[in-house]
Amino acid sequence: MRDLNVVEICAGAGGQALGLERAGFEHTLAVELDANAAATLRRNRAAWHVVEGDVADPEKWTPEDYRTVNDEPLDLLAGGVPCPPFTIAGKQLGATDERDLFAWAVNLAERVQPKALLLENVRGLSANRFAAYRQNVLDTLQSAGYAAQWRLLHASDFGVPQLRPRFVLVALRPDYARYFSWPEVSAGVRPTVGETLYDLMAARGWEGARAWADKADDIAPTIVGGSKKHGGADLGPTRAKAAWAKLGVDAMGVADEAPGPGWKPAAGKPGPRLTVDMVARIQGWKPEDKWFFEGRKTTTYRQVGNAFPPPVAEAVGQSIARALRQEGKRNELVEATETVHDPVYKLLRGMERPLGVDQIIKRLAKQGQQLTEPEVERHLAHLERDFIIARVPRSSGALGYKLGEFRAFVGQEGHQRHELFAVNQAKIS
Repeated sequence: MRDLNVVEICAGAGGQALGLERAGFEHTLAVELDANAAATLRRNRAAWHVVEGDVADPEKWTPEDYRTVNDEPLDLLAGGVPCPPFTIAGKQLGATDERDLFAWAVNLAERVQPKALLLENVRGLSANRFAAYRQNVLDTLQSAGYAAQWRLLHASDFGVPQLRPRFVLVALRPDYARYFSWPEVSAGVRPTVGETLYDLMAARGWEGARAWADKADDIAPTIVGGSKKHGGADLGPTRAKAAWAKLGVDAMGVADEAPGPGWKPAAGKPGPRLTVDMVARIQGWKPEDKWFFEGRKTTTYRQVGNAFPPPVAEAVGQSIARALRQEGKRNELVEATETVHDPVYKLLRGMERPLGVDQIIKRLAKQGQQLTEPEVERHLAHLERDFIIARVPRSSGALGYKLGEFRAFVGQEGHQRHELFAVNQAKIS
C-alpha cells in the first residue's frame, strides 16, 4: 500500500504531525506561524516542506497547488487551528476573533478538495454558545460534498496521562465516509503521572523520585500552553494548580532540570516543578520519538502545551486511513440522520422573510422541537455573535429576525481579520 499524503495547517510543534505519521501519512506540506515551532518541525523532519508564516497569507502558499500529490487527489487536509476564539479565557469571541481560522479551514477544504479533512480544537467549541457555528460548518461541508462528524475525545482514553478533552471534526467524501468509525478507547488501566515521569524525575539522582511517583498516582489536569498575550510558562489556572499540588507538583512554573541528590521542596511547595521534557511526556511524546523542541524554555513549553497529543492524532489518523483504504465494515452516512446542532439557525437559514419569536416557536414545534421564548431568545443572542442578524419591525409591533452573513473569516479580502491580525500578530501563537 502506498503511503497516504497530508497537508497540515497550523502544524505547531508537530504533535498532530507525529501522530499522523505513525498512522501512515506522509507530509507533503506543513504550514506554521510561530518561528520556533516551524524550526522544531524542520529540526525533526528535515525532509518535510515547512512553510513559516500566516497560513491565510496567499503569498506564503497556494492551496490549489495541493489538490493533487503525485497525480493523485490529496488524501488528507489536517490542522489544529487556534483555540482562543472558543475558550472562556479567550472570551469566546468565535467568528469575530482575528485568530479564528476554523471557518477558513473548512472553506479551504472546498478549495483543495481533499478526500478527508481533520480539524481539532478545544472543548469550548462543543458548547451551546457555538451551536450555530458548528451547524454552519456541517452545512458548508455537506454542500461541498462531504459527510462530516464531530466528536469530543479525551486524551486519557488513548493512553495519555492527562484529561485533555479535544473537539474533533472529521469529514470525508461519501465513498470513504461509509468506512469511517471513530477510534475505540484504550482498554485497561490509564497510566499515571508518577509512572509516566519516574525515569525523568530520577534522572539526576533524586532519592525522593520513587516516593514522589507513588504519590502522583492519577492522571494530570489538562496541560495549558497559553499564548504570547500572557506571561511565562506555568501549568494552568488556579483549579489546575490545585490538582497538580495533589499530585505533588509545583505548577507555578517550569523547571530547567529534574531534581538532583538531596533536593527538597521549599516551605509550602507540594513538590518539584516539571521540566519541558516531562510536560512533553505527559502530552504523549515517547522517549523513542527523540523529538527536539527549538527555542527557549517558555516558547518550548508553549509548543508542547498547545499540541494535539500524538497518540490521539495517531488513533484518529488510523481511523481515517482505514476509511481512505475502504477497509472494514460499511456504515450509514451521517447525513442520513441530519444532525442538528442549532434548530433556530437551521430554521432561519432557510427563510427569505423575517420571523418573530412566536413564529419561530410555532414552526419548530411542527418539526418536533419544543423551545420556550427565553430559549429562542438565547439562541438568537448566540447567533448574533457569529452572524449578522437583521431586526425588522412587524405589524404586531414585535421584531422579526432574518439571518444574514457569517461574520467569520473565510478568505475575504476586506475582512476585519486582516487589520486586527496585522496589529496583534506579535501576540498571536
